[in-house]
Amino acid sequence: MRRALLLGVAALLSGGVAVAQHQQHNMPAMTAFAADAREAFTATPTFAADGTLWVVRGTADRVLVSRSADFGKSFGPQVSVTAEPINMDWGPDSRPQILVTPSGRLVVTYAIFKDKQFNGRVFATYSDDKGASFAEPRSITADNSSQRFQQTALDPDGRVFAAWIDKRGAAAARAAGKPYPGAALAFAWSSDGRSFGDTTVAFDNTCECCRLGIAFAGPGRPAVLFRNVFGGTTRDHAVVTFKDAVTPGPLRRVSVDNWNIDACPHHGPSLAIAADGSYHAAWFTGGDARQGVFYARADDASSAFSEPRALSAPDRQPARPYLLAIGNTIHLVWKEFDGNRTRILGQASHDSGRSWSSAHSIADTDDASDHPLLIAYKDRAYLSWLTKTEGYRLIPLEDAP
Repeated sequence: MRRALLLGVAALLSGGVAVAQHQQHNMPAMTAFAADAREAFTATPTFAADGTLWVVRGTADRVLVSRSADFGKSFGPQVSVTAEPINMDWGPDSRPQILVTPSGRLVVTYAIFKDKQFNGRVFATYSDDKGASFAEPRSITADNSSQRFQQTALDPDGRVFAAWIDKRGAAAARAAGKPYPGAALAFAWSSDGRSFGDTTVAFDNTCECCRLGIAFAGPGRPAVLFRNVFGGTTRDHAVVTFKDAVTPGPLRRVSVDNWNIDACPHHGPSLAIAADGSYHAAWFTGGDARQGVFYARADDASSAFSEPRALSAPDRQPARPYLLAIGNTIHLVWKEFDGNRTRILGQASHDSGRSWSSAHSIADTDDASDHPLLIAYKDRAYLSWLTKTEGYRLIPLEDAP
């Protein structure tokens, strides 16, 4: 097996912290991270059209943005997008998101906890001066119940699609004395990255605590993979493909895992759509039918998904799968832990998921780490991984020989 080239341990964690120009407030010195589990420990990347790597970090009480002009070897100063400390949503599947629109505008979203019951609020902000300053953050929706686990993505026409887990239906049901399992999948669009339009609830009774997977079947046609609540207590995955920008299609169950649990797994899925229209899903389950991390594909938006394929043995503690499609090439990574070290394993398929390379080790660490993420620039796939020991790493992916 061949380890991918490590481009460098960035100064992202230890570099200076700047405050956006509209926020000229004194800030305490930022620590790289803390042992306290409440410290958000995430780094989410995106590439601009010119190859600039932008990374947004969640810390205990700040959202920090930094950029690199050399593929993660070095970073400029970190800029806080908020003037004052915030009560960051530190949930394992919650993280700030960053996008660069076709016009070059940076769009950042993040969530906070607003009470001790883990109700949240999602905020959005933007920068038109390459991250030197950010607009005053605004709530992504006027509803004041709870929003968490936001996920944003650019559709093929450059519009910003946002989806999140929303509790307005649960709040209304509770007020009426009626049962309401889980939460809801809600969404909104932004044509310019400055503000979002009306919120629409796509489906009620989804799991209330897991990351969403988003891909696009075409302009204005997002597909969202999420953990749904079937029959009141079964938390298996489903995908919805929109008929148009405001009309969700029918629910399509990805796999019958039969995970009967009235609790929050905090372990969301990943979704990719290849150039030929095939769907690719990866997820974690602790169901009666199967346990561990799995992958399945579907030929198109209406076809059934294939029999799930286990990515690893359960005793290796596989977790946090992530997918990326570049044309008809599919990249897939996940975590494993052997009791001492955490490794990132990867596979690639060059025929839309019909056959795969052998699983091979990409990177490892001996301490805390973020979820593995994949991004692309000019048809090249990269692993983005924040670790306590090594810092931030951007690693180009290569197939095993």
